[in-house]
Amino acid sequence: MEQQKNNPLHGITLQSILEYLVELYGWEELAARVNITNFTKNPSINSNLKLLRNTPWARKKVEDFYLYTLRKQRQNKKP
Repeated sequence: MEQQKNNPLHGITLQSILEYLVELYGWEELAARVNITNFTKNPSINSNLKLLRNTPWARKKVEDFYLYTLRKQRQNKKP
């Protein structure tokens, strides 16, 4: 538990990250922003979860983009 206290993704599933991003951006826009071909060739949660679980560089891209999106949303809410 001590190792995870500074991990902003701790407790968030890859599925919930992907579902959030798809709901916010849609598959086409997400593919343009993250540049993962499978998002346009096979736009489904299950297919892309398999890809992300087996492809560390792609998973990192999605997780980093998720964190970036959350930071931007927080910045936009500040007065």
